[in-house]
Amino acid sequence: MLLRKKLIPQKDLQNQDQNKLYTEITKLIPNSVIANKNRGRTWLYGYNEKYDLVVISKTGQIGSVININGLKIALPKPTEKIYKRSKDKQDQYWETTPISKELNRVKSIFQWHETPDLFKSQWVEYIEEEFNRREQGYWFMNNGTPTYITGTHYMYLQWTKIDVGNPDFREANRIFYIFWEACKADKRSFGMCYLKIRRSGFSFMSSCEGVNQATITKDARIGILSKSGADAKKMFTDKVVPISNNYPFFFKPIQDGMDKPKTELAYRVPASKITKKNMYHLADDELEGLDTTIDWKNTGDNSYDGEKLQLLLHDESGKWERPDNILNNWRVTKTCLRLGSKVIGKCMMGSTSNALDKGGRNFKALFDDSLPSKRNANGQTKSGLYCLFVPMEWNFEGYIDRYGMPVFKTPAAPIMGIDGELITIGAIDYWENEVNSLTQDPDALNEFYRQFPRTESHAFRDESKQSIFNLTKIYQQVDYNDSLIIDHHITRGSFSWENGIKDTKVIWSPNKHGRFLVSWTPPPGMDNKVIMERGQKKPGNEHIGSFGCDSYDISGVVVGKGSNGALHGLTKFTMDQAPSNEFFLEYIARPQTAEIFFEEVLMACVFYGMPILCENNKPRLLYHFKNRGYRGYSLNRPDKTYTKLSKTEKELGGIPNTSEDVKQSHASAIESYIEKHIGIDFNGDYREAGDMGTMFFGKTLEDWAKFDISNRTKFDAAISSGLAIMANQKHLYTPSKQKSKISVNFARYNNSSNSSQLIT
Repeated sequence: MLLRKKLIPQKDLQNQDQNKLYTEITKLIPNSVIANKNRGRTWLYGYNEKYDLVVISKTGQIGSVININGLKIALPKPTEKIYKRSKDKQDQYWETTPISKELNRVKSIFQWHETPDLFKSQWVEYIEEEFNRREQGYWFMNNGTPTYITGTHYMYLQWTKIDVGNPDFREANRIFYIFWEACKADKRSFGMCYLKIRRSGFSFMSSCEGVNQATITKDARIGILSKSGADAKKMFTDKVVPISNNYPFFFKPIQDGMDKPKTELAYRVPASKITKKNMYHLADDELEGLDTTIDWKNTGDNSYDGEKLQLLLHDESGKWERPDNILNNWRVTKTCLRLGSKVIGKCMMGSTSNALDKGGRNFKALFDDSLPSKRNANGQTKSGLYCLFVPMEWNFEGYIDRYGMPVFKTPAAPIMGIDGELITIGAIDYWENEVNSLTQDPDALNEFYRQFPRTESHAFRDESKQSIFNLTKIYQQVDYNDSLIIDHHITRGSFSWENGIKDTKVIWSPNKHGRFLVSWTPPPGMDNKVIMERGQKKPGNEHIGSFGCDSYDISGVVVGKGSNGALHGLTKFTMDQAPSNEFFLEYIARPQTAEIFFEEVLMACVFYGMPILCENNKPRLLYHFKNRGYRGYSLNRPDKTYTKLSKTEKELGGIPNTSEDVKQSHASAIESYIEKHIGIDFNGDYREAGDMGTMFFGKTLEDWAKFDISNRTKFDAAISSGLAIMANQKHLYTPSKQKSKISVNFARYNNSSNSSQLIT
C-alpha cells in the first residue's frame, strides 16, 4: 500500500523547494576527474555523453553542475579576478559600466584607425577584455556571492538599450541565458521553447541575441517571426535595429544600406576585431564581407521554407490563431536549422499563451513535446527544442530587489527594489490578492493566470465558457496538485501475472516505463480477491470500488489518428482499508497491439478485485473478458433490468454510447462528482469546511476541463472516468418498478356511532 502524505496548500509551495529555477548537482563527476581535467583545461564546450551533461564553459574548466528543467549544465570555474562593486557585501550588485565619452566618440573602425597611436594604446586592452567577456561570460560579486552570467547575458546587460534604458539584472534572466547557452552548446538541440509571463523582456532579450549572433557570424541569416507579420516587423524596426545602432564601434560591423532599414539589416563589410597586432593599421585585404543578414517574414506555415538559418527568433509563438498554426510552421522551419542529421542553427522561441482555441493548444503541444527528460533514440526531444518555464514570482516587475532576486512574500520591513522603489508587499501576496478579486469573473481570472502564471497549468488555462463542468473547482484542484510533489502521491508501474502464468495471481510492480499511474494499492489479503458464484468468477471487492474503461478495437491506426485506451479506478464510500470516493488509478495509453491493452485492463481488475463498466460499441475487450472466464467482472448496463437487456448485452455486459440518455447520465455523473469531491468545499457539505478534494491525475482533470459532450470521442479520460463513477453509482440508474394498473377498492365505514355503517 502506498503511504499517504499530508497534502500541502499551494501557498506553501515556496517552502517545498519546488519553486527553485535550478538545483545544484553533486557527485555526478568524481572530484578527481574534475581536478585533472580542469588542470589540463580539457573540458570541451558542448554535450558530454559520458556524464550526460552540457558544458557551457569555454575556458576548458568547469565549476558547479546545475539542473534546469531536467537539463544538466556544467558552468565555468570561477575566475581568479571577480569584479566587486564594493567591499561591503550589501553594496555588491550588478551595475552597467558606461563607456568612456572619449571612446564613444569613435563611431567606426575607419575612424578608429585615424586616431593617434597614443589614444589607441589607452583602450586596446579594454576592447580586448570586452570581446573576452562576450565570448566567455562574466563573474561579479552579488550580495557576497560569486555570480556567473553568460557572454550573451553580458551583452544584454552591458551593451543593449531597451525601452526603459539599460536592462536590469534579474536572477530569472540569468537562468534563462544559462539554459539558452546550453541549448546552443548541445548538438542535439534545435533551441528552446520558453513559456513566459507578460513583460518578462523576452522580445528584447531575443532581439539582443539576434544582433549579437549576426555581428560575429560569417555568411549567416537570422530570421524573425511573430504572431503576425506586423508584429515581426515592429520587433525588427523597434528593437533589433536600435540595438544594433547602439553597439559600440568595436562590436558593430559596417552596414550595407540605411541606418534604419525596414526589412533587412545587412552586415556586408565588417570591422575586424581590434587586437594589439592590428591596433595601429588595418590592411585593405583584412576587410572581408561578413555577408550576414537579419530579416523578418510574414506569419504562415511556410515562412522561411527552404532557407538556411543560423538563428530563428520566434516571438509570441503561443498566439498564432487560425489559419496560422505554430505546429505546422515549426515542422517546416525546423528543416531550415538542420543539414541532414546535423543541427546547424538554433531557434529562440518564447511566448505567453492564448486561450487553447486561440493558438494556445498548439503551443502547449509544442511545449509538452520539448521536455529534456523525454527523448527519442537519437537523443532528441520530439520537437527538437528544450522547454523552460519561469514562474511569475521570479520575474514580476516591481518585485525584484537590487540584487536581482525576487521578493516572494511580504517583507517585515520595506526592501529596496531594483528600480529604486521600496517593495512593501511580496509578489506572491500581490498575485493572490489579484486572484481573490477575480474569483467571480472566471474568464478574467483565467486571462490573468495566462499572463502571470505561477505554474504551467496556469499558463495554459482555458476560457471557462467552453466547459460544461465547474472549471473553478477543477482548476482549484489543478493548482493544489501543482503545489505537491506529485511523485510522493502517485507511482508509475505495471501489472503482470505471477511467474508469467495467466489467470493466477496478479503482481503490481513500480516501473518508470509502466503505463499505469496508481495512488493506492490494496493491502495484502485484499488484492486478487475473487469469489465464485454459480461456477463464475466475480470480483471480491465490488463493495469497495469499480473501474471504467474507454476501449478500442483496432491495433494499427493512421498516423495521428486513433484515440488512446483509458482505464480509471474509483473507490466508493468505504470503511475498509481504502480511501473513500477517490480515483486511485489512471491508465491512458495505446500499446502496440489492442491485445496488450485488453490484458493490462484485465490484470488491473483482477488485482484490485473490482468490476468494470465499458462501452459495448467496441466489444473486443468484453469478448476478451468473457473468453478468459471473467464475464462476471463485466458490469451490465445499470439503466435496464436484466430481462430488458439484448442478447449481446446479456452475453458481454457493457453500456452503449449511442443513447442520448446514457450520454447525459455520463456527463451528469462527472458533474456531480466534481461538485462533491473536487476543489475546495467551502461549506463543509462533503468534508471539513475549507478542505481540498483529492484527485492526483492531471490528465483526467485536463480532460474534464475541455470536455465537449457533442464530440466525446476526443476525451478518453473523461469517458473512462465517467463510466467508473456510473459503475459505483449504478443504483441511481436502476429503473423504478412501474405501479400496478390493477385497482383494488376497499369498503369504507362510518364509525361515529356505536355500530359501523357501510358507506355506499
